[in-house]
Amino acid sequence: MPRHACNEFERRAYAGAGLPTIEQGMPQPAGTGVSRRAFLARSLGLALTVYGAGKLDLLESGIAQAASESANAKVLVSVFLPGGADALSVLYPEGDPLYRKLRPNLAVTGGEPFTEDTTLSWNPALSPLAQLHGEGKVSVMPAIGYDHPDQSHFTSRHYWEVGATDADLNTGWLGRYLDHVGTADNPLQGVSMTGQLEPTLATSRVPVAAIDGPDQYTFSAQNVWGPVQDHMLETLGKFGSLGGSDPAARTAADVASQSNRLRGQLAPFADKTKLVVPVPYPQGTDPFPTHLQGLAAMLHAGLPVRVVALEASGEYDTHAGQAAALTPALALTAQSLLAFQRDLEARGLADRVLTLVWSEFGRRAQENGSKGTDHGAAGTAFLIGTKAEGKMVGEFPGLAHGLDADGNTKPTVDFRGVYASLLERWLGVDAGAIIPTAGHFSRPKLVRV
Repeated sequence: MPRHACNEFERRAYAGAGLPTIEQGMPQPAGTGVSRRAFLARSLGLALTVYGAGKLDLLESGIAQAASESANAKVLVSVFLPGGADALSVLYPEGDPLYRKLRPNLAVTGGEPFTEDTTLSWNPALSPLAQLHGEGKVSVMPAIGYDHPDQSHFTSRHYWEVGATDADLNTGWLGRYLDHVGTADNPLQGVSMTGQLEPTLATSRVPVAAIDGPDQYTFSAQNVWGPVQDHMLETLGKFGSLGGSDPAARTAADVASQSNRLRGQLAPFADKTKLVVPVPYPQGTDPFPTHLQGLAAMLHAGLPVRVVALEASGEYDTHAGQAAALTPALALTAQSLLAFQRDLEARGLADRVLTLVWSEFGRRAQENGSKGTDHGAAGTAFLIGTKAEGKMVGEFPGLAHGLDADGNTKPTVDFRGVYASLLERWLGVDAGAIIPTAGHFSRPKLVRV
């Protein structure tokens, strides 16, 4: 699909790779400069890159130990729609008489009514999310953001990633959660599925991991391969029954036993053609559905994952030719999210996982001369899962009185209050320890008890 992105949005910053040239005053992305180390968890067969690691030789036993304790742990998945998704096309104000005056070329038609606010309708490309919403599994935030946005990709994305309107904060909000509750020997507690560190997961004290896809798993032993390697690994796995009374021997035995169990669970990942997938995912070259499919399989395999970050299909910085780019991006993203939810349900994991879908801002209410939309303020976010409250959070403020001086939708809910609610009611920690000035924000009800 065509790309019409801003220059500043094209300049990405990756941890450990230094900063690109950005405008003076732009915040340094969280996690930039954090050291990274390649690491193969030999006992688990998981190829990954570890950020912020201490002694790598401690990590394998830490992963195995954490896996043995993760059966019922809650998981939060962060899905980013990069570029500033147009909230007024995601849920479009069909019932607002100003809508088609402001958007004579881009006004959406033909979508299902949004049952919680009949002035709004779903973009037809989002019918999979409308279906989940009808099942009570999607909480919709039709106007989410923060006060006084400056409409910069770097600034707004940074604020969402660090969980504060603080340009100097250099750890992600989920990274600080892991610093608060995580361990120094389990990099799988935070997983970035984009191949590099997502700033949302940037930590200061504990390691997190990045992988490229669900098939990046191998077992290896130096100078041993084939049937001999298989027999060797099976034999080492039996060591778990030999613990005895010596504490060191018991620890080694436990690690061997746990690792052998995980080896069997991860074996199907080595050959994608043999991977059991309970539901079909969208096919094609876009990595998003593949990453979600792999994540579901990883959770089913018992990997000790707590928080995950990945980017959705498409490019949402639609200054020109918006209709041609936005529709296929939304469609593939929604189809993939529906498949992921059905996959979790089929595997019996659905009550453990919530997925938060967000973008750095919405778009200007009035279309521009290039049949696109410019940077706005309030955007749309979704919380998906069987444990999502399934109710609208905030409200759509309307176009007659709900636009700011620049012609952008005003927010009716602050993203920091949403983060605080998820931290406290889903992840079970005090939001005040994670989100600066958390006490200033009301906590919307997002999670079913």
